[in-house]
Amino acid sequence: MLEVKNLTRRFGEHVAVDDVSFDVPDGRLTGFVGGNGAGKTTTMRMIMGVLTIHGGEVHWGGRPITTADRQSFGYMPEERGLYPKQPILDQLVYLGRLHGQSAAAARAAATDLLERFGLGDRARDKVESLSLGNQQRVQIAAAVIAEPTALVLDEPFSGLDPRAVDSMVDLLREYAHRGVPVLFSSHQLDLVERLCDSLVILSGGRVVARGTADELRRSGRIRHRLVVGGDAGWVRDLPDLTVIDVDGPTALLELHDDRAGTRVLTEALRRGTVREFAEVVPTVSEIYREVTA
Repeated sequence: MLEVKNLTRRFGEHVAVDDVSFDVPDGRLTGFVGGNGAGKTTTMRMIMGVLTIHGGEVHWGGRPITTADRQSFGYMPEERGLYPKQPILDQLVYLGRLHGQSAAAARAAATDLLERFGLGDRARDKVESLSLGNQQRVQIAAAVIAEPTALVLDEPFSGLDPRAVDSMVDLLREYAHRGVPVLFSSHQLDLVERLCDSLVILSGGRVVARGTADELRRSGRIRHRLVVGGDAGWVRDLPDLTVIDVDGPTALLELHDDRAGTRVLTEALRRGTVREFAEVVPTVSEIYREVTA
């Protein structure tokens, strides 16, 4: 398991990462989300040893992480590290060999990954000849070519078309099923909510929320939607609730206690037909906006 313990990083007087702690368990996909400048990339760079840690520790397997541990990780940086004038296949083989693979093993892995991402017929092309989306696919292949023990990926879905996103999702799930801990950042909250086992939300360099998607949704304000046969404006006169909105027969309510729900339903039935009375659980996107406001 990858453990981040109280990480802190300063740039001059600015605290970019402030006492950040979270775990990335084996075999789980952990989404790392936050706005620009929230501290995601800085945290990932400290995990990988690219930036000096000013406070806290990173643990791997229950002990402080070592350089050798990090060498077995697959890392995809925010600034892509490909050589633009080198042929794609040669570059991937070279990177695989840097991770300790034989030339034959690296070539087989690279060929398989390029086929998987629809680039098999472009293996001899130079990286600079590819579109930005296809360069992103090659960068992803570079991160996983050497069978990593952990994956740390900074915005891996950026610039990918829907088909490539699906291929990437399948790939990450495969590694998770093998027991590999996967940490990735993304601005696509709907994708993170669908894909991840757990999420960590950063704002201003601090963790403001973490947990599974369901735990985060349940941590927000649960509202109720009431749909009746006539106008629902009468809900404004009931105690122990806040009326968020009324639109004809539909009312969105925030109940202050359990008894308020009983009163709403009793009064609605007394007045006529009740078509719906149900919880409205917030989405992860709504929780994100709430905790980062």
